Amino acid sequence: MRRELDWLENRARLSPNKNAVILDINNMTWTYRELNNRSSAVAGWLTGQGVKKGDRVALLSPNDISYFDLFFACGKIGAIFVPLNWRLSVHELHEILLDCTPVLLGVHRKFENMFTALESAVPQSFYIGGAEYDEIVTGKNDHKLIREISEHDPLAIIYTGGTTGKPKGVVLSHQSIQWNAINTILSWNLTQEDVTINYMPMFHTGGLNALSLPILMSGGTLVIADQYSGQKAVHSIHQYNCTIILLVPTMYHLLIQTEEFRKSKFPSMKIFLSGAAPCPLQVYEAFQEKGLAFKEGYGLTEAGPNNFFIHHEDAQVKRGSVGKPMLFNDIKLVKEKGQEANVNEVGELLIKGKHSFSHYWNNEFATLETKKDGWVHTGDLAKKDQEGFHYIVGRKKDMIITGGENVYPLEIEHWVAAHPAVDEVAVIGLPDDKWGELVTAFIVTKHSYVIEEEELINYCEKKLGRYKIPKKFIQLEELPKTHVGKIDKKKLKEFSRQT
Repeated sequence: MRRELDWLENRARLSPNKNAVILDINNMTWTYRELNNRSSAVAGWLTGQGVKKGDRVALLSPNDISYFDLFFACGKIGAIFVPLNWRLSVHELHEILLDCTPVLLGVHRKFENMFTALESAVPQSFYIGGAEYDEIVTGKNDHKLIREISEHDPLAIIYTGGTTGKPKGVVLSHQSIQWNAINTILSWNLTQEDVTINYMPMFHTGGLNALSLPILMSGGTLVIADQYSGQKAVHSIHQYNCTIILLVPTMYHLLIQTEEFRKSKFPSMKIFLSGAAPCPLQVYEAFQEKGLAFKEGYGLTEAGPNNFFIHHEDAQVKRGSVGKPMLFNDIKLVKEKGQEANVNEVGELLIKGKHSFSHYWNNEFATLETKKDGWVHTGDLAKKDQEGFHYIVGRKKDMIITGGENVYPLEIEHWVAAHPAVDEVAVIGLPDDKWGELVTAFIVTKHSYVIEEEELINYCEKKLGRYKIPKKFIQLEELPKTHVGKIDKKKLKEFSRQT
């Protein structure tokens, strides 16, 4: 294997005794030397089990050190790491296994019951945790590791959430993962002094690629956590002297409501990052009131996921902006007929760079539809202001056409969420004979407060053009969420059809 591709081994040589990973549940700690030794032992063991270059090795586990054992081990021998979403049903997991056909499946003891229903889909399996796994990660193996590995060879397959249909396997090469980390380190100014705690699921690009791997490449320290609560997050940030953290808006929403957040000054923290979905105004304001640096990012599994950077000073002025493109990627906004959008015009966001995905596994049609001439067509709509700051407007498929006008739900959600009684909001278009689509807002209020529709309409009239104001407000106790905390608009549409 080319030395620059085995960057964990290089980091272990540079920072052998530096703490690399801490497991929050029991405070077990591994240095970079120990982390590299573990993955090298696992790589040798995999080779001994007959795993060859290009073979898939799957993992079903909660957030755990085993993700890095197998991820880096696969990298060393040219195998492909496939983390599985344990929040899916057994049927869905079975379909994914039939799609990627792994030669080996690692299962954490926590999911032993699920494994009995998946066993028929894989030829070999082993358990994570216990004495047998300890022997694997501490063992010495004489099997020769594969060295003929290119930066273009696949390193991981991450299956998308499937909210738009059947999950697709996003193939990420050594190059794409490495360049996302390089881009992130340079643009976000990560150093070996940085410490983060990861609550994001590591089967997801947000938990694996967004910050965890860049922190490790930079020589910092990563704390792996599993169960999240606002109180626990505040405590852990202080316990480990974290300097940077990435959470989804739902997590921040819980965080800012705690007494611990209100009392804390977070002296070690340089920046709070939010991703996966647009962040409510009340979250911004909670951090601004405390003088803490807070900003949003944008990403997707197929491109990085990291693509933009914004200084926290700019984030205060350019609220809602994800910033400007990172150092080593290209961005353009394209209108419906293919021409580039002008300043403040909305267009589909296209991304190009070495950090982008190779293809979808076993899905040539979807690959050709998404990646054209090297450009990843994100399906997201955005606009750029005169200073080059980008703003995500919403999903292309979520755009509402009402009375012949294009309406972008994100803009409406931004203003409705700012109402003092509104806790969460989601806006969708529902079929309507008169308007084509009816702008409809689903809201959750604070403390289950009942708010009259007329009050909300009057409030929106001060902020939005008439055609953008929801014609209907529906109050729910909670909004459906995906496994990464995004509001599931597909389920809202299904709910509307049923009722």
